[in-house]
Amino acid sequence: MTPWLIVPVVLFVLLVVWLLASFKILQEYERGVTFRFGRLRPVLQPGVQLIFPGIDKMVRVDLRIVTLTIPPQDVITKDNVPARVNAVVLFQVTDPVRSVMAVENHAVATSQMAQTTLRSVVGRADLDTLLAHRADLNEDLARSINAQTEPWGVQVKVVEIKDVEIPQAMQRAMAREAEAERERRAKIINARGELQASEELGQAAEILSRNPASLQLRYLQTLLELGADHNSTVVFPLPMDIIGPFLNKVPQWLDQQGAATQKTEMKP
Repeated sequence: MTPWLIVPVVLFVLLVVWLLASFKILQEYERGVTFRFGRLRPVLQPGVQLIFPGIDKMVRVDLRIVTLTIPPQDVITKDNVPARVNAVVLFQVTDPVRSVMAVENHAVATSQMAQTTLRSVVGRADLDTLLAHRADLNEDLARSINAQTEPWGVQVKVVEIKDVEIPQAMQRAMAREAEAERERRAKIINARGELQASEELGQAAEILSRNPASLQLRYLQTLLELGADHNSTVVFPLPMDIIGPFLNKVPQWLDQQGAATQKTEMKP
């Protein structure tokens, strides 16, 4: 084969390879931001697209929601408590052109912005808010991060604070506080129960006092309940209306016994 024939064959093969390399396939969730000789072209849609190597440059942009984990951040809360907080951020590209033109790497930029915003927002909240009201902090974080990433064509969907680590001394103090709070509630509940029981007993005593027969029946019922235990010692109170007459006769009987004793001593 002569050199004049080899050169056209080689050029033809290179042209075929170049054309084959020009075909690009974009997935349904992708968009293509292309530049021709450095100039921005319209965004390419999903499907087969023709991108000429050396002339065009295409940047694939994923439109799916991306999960971004924020590494643990050392923060100091509003009430001067040191803590380590990490979070997860879900964001999505809404404008492919701005995500390429406005920032070099929108994922890295969003991550850095989320870290700084997390430290700032947590630093404005106290420890109780951080532990008990995370939903409010999550909304505040999402709004703050969105305000920074919106010019980049990136929208933050969800921000969730995952873990909050506090010093062991603070954990023990919180445990003691929680235990004291539970004891306080238990004492209040016990006191309320005693108050209700005393009120019910007062009403029951008032009802029984209106009918002495009911009181006697109650005594008999109590004896029946105590008699079930053979080792029990029962002290049975008697009403004053029953033993009253006997008690009234005791002083008379004592006077009679004393008089009889004196008479005996006076006899020769």
